[in-house]
Amino acid sequence: MDNNLLIAVLMGGPGSERDVSLASGNAVLSALLEQGLNAVPVDVTDHSLDLPEGTGLCFNVIHGTFGEDGEMQAMLEEIGVPYTGAGVESSRVAFDKVASKQVFVESNVPTPASEIVDCSAGVKLPAMPLPYVIKPPREGSSVGVHIVHDEAGAMAAMADAARYGDEVLIEQLIVGDELTVGVLDGVALPVVQIAPRSGFYDMNNKYPWLNDGGGTDYYCPAELDELTTVRVQEAALAAHCALGIEIYSRVDVLLDAEANPYVLEANTIPGMTASSLLPKAAKVAGYDFGPLCKKIAELSLARRR
Repeated sequence: MDNNLLIAVLMGGPGSERDVSLASGNAVLSALLEQGLNAVPVDVTDHSLDLPEGTGLCFNVIHGTFGEDGEMQAMLEEIGVPYTGAGVESSRVAFDKVASKQVFVESNVPTPASEIVDCSAGVKLPAMPLPYVIKPPREGSSVGVHIVHDEAGAMAAMADAARYGDEVLIEQLIVGDELTVGVLDGVALPVVQIAPRSGFYDMNNKYPWLNDGGGTDYYCPAELDELTTVRVQEAALAAHCALGIEIYSRVDVLLDAEANPYVLEANTIPGMTASSLLPKAAKVAGYDFGPLCKKIAELSLARRR
């Protein structure tokens, strides 16, 4: 690609994942500069964009609200500026756990059984039998997510999840290994196994540098036999394709005791520091962090042009 092309690295954003996005954005910025590309940082603080004059590509690293839900993509398409990653519609659907769940079910992608609870008229308990997982449908990084084993904790968990919107997603609790699979240019990367040191893979365990305590160990390739590895990768790729995601994603999967994979969600703007999970998998597949960022930029530019 043209080394003089001005790449605006969009980071921050107005959502709950702002600090994580800033870390990703600065890592991507450094990587692109090390690759000899003309990259500049753009700290986005609200639902608007102020791009440098002559921007030829936006490298989107805004996790969650605005950056990952299709809103910003629509703005960029309206002004004719190419951007990295998923498009307007695939971003919107993948970000909405209710909409993506419907796509998974219709496309026969293995996913946990679920129920939608409307809390617009007040918080109420789901009909689904315990235990289950309670999630706000339109938040990332496990924000507002609760694993509930008894009715005493269910009401408080529902109330917390309902703070983020009227709809609350309830999912069957799948007990097993937490895995994630990066997808790049239509190819599933090596599986990453996620082993939280306590509890589940929540904000504390994902980002111990943001919170006191927590922490997680990661294994890539995951310690799975060849057949199970292929089944997990196929399920992740099926989810990515069913949602119509362009360029790249990271798909979260649970593996039960019988080695059955269950897709939870696809992340269209996954973490992008050198130690994040997609880059970990890409490194095992032969892409160091700098070349990975450059490849995402090249693939996106070619598609959007």
